[in-house]
Amino acid sequence: MELQYYGANCVRIAGKKAAVTIDDNLSEVGLKSVTKVGDIVLFSGPHKDSPKDPKLVIDQPGEYEVSDVSIQGIAARSHIDEAGKLNATMFKLIVEDVRIAVVGHVYPELNDKQLEALGTIDILIIPVGGNGYTLDPVGALKIIKKIEPKLVIPTHYADKAVKYEVPQQELEVAIKELAMEPKETIDKLKLKASDFISDVTQLVILQRQ
Repeated sequence: MELQYYGANCVRIAGKKAAVTIDDNLSEVGLKSVTKVGDIVLFSGPHKDSPKDPKLVIDQPGEYEVSDVSIQGIAARSHIDEAGKLNATMFKLIVEDVRIAVVGHVYPELNDKQLEALGTIDILIIPVGGNGYTLDPVGALKIIKKIEPKLVIPTHYADKAVKYEVPQQELEVAIKELAMEPKETIDKLKLKASDFISDVTQLVILQRQ
């Protein structure tokens, strides 16, 4: 399984039998779409673009099994929602036995039902840019501590190439506030389930492609 980061909240996960593109809203922030024909496409919040010839588009809660990829969409309060509203969708994916959580722009107080649905997580993909638009490092750390993943991959931080609607915090600042020393900075994450042997949560920085 390979995982790459493309800016904003967009990641693409490629397994042997299927590829999943998550939050490819890149055209809205001045970048080019990376979704390929036949991808499984997930959106954790509102989206304007419709991908061309996807295998499936999922933008709401539910349970799905597609090309040996298990996907669970979990209803969540978005970061800018009023209490009681659930306009965001968190996702738990199982790709080649690797358990991945994508939380998107959520309110940081997850309830027991949401945490139970997420369960054990190997990789947590979480925004850290803050400034009222999305999770800041304080909110992200709350979720990290509750989920206790093996790896954390931060997204949605300041990037000169990305035209954010609201200016985002620099990654270096976010890392300091998370108080987590990055294990490595890489272009592409290649993993299999047997690689997760440490009980300590580690931070991995994926460079934008």
